[in-house]
Amino acid sequence: MRSLTWLLVIVLFIVHQDFWYWDDRRLVFGFLPIGLAYHMMFSIAAAGVWALAVRYAWPQTIEDWAERESDG
Repeated sequence: MRSLTWLLVIVLFIVHQDFWYWDDRRLVFGFLPIGLAYHMMFSIAAAGVWALAVRYAWPQTIEDWAERESDG
């Protein structure tokens, strides 16, 4: 799962460069520019990937260090 999380981070990095919507004037739901809608979806996806990173790729040594520091 850790490798999948890193792969998703790389994919998000690539798709964040959304040059394909720079000159697109279409509207989503009749009022929302498509570039803004894309970034809204990107932000939700980034939050999901960050949640995966915290759950599966967070180094246990940091947690051990934090608990050791709070005890003493």
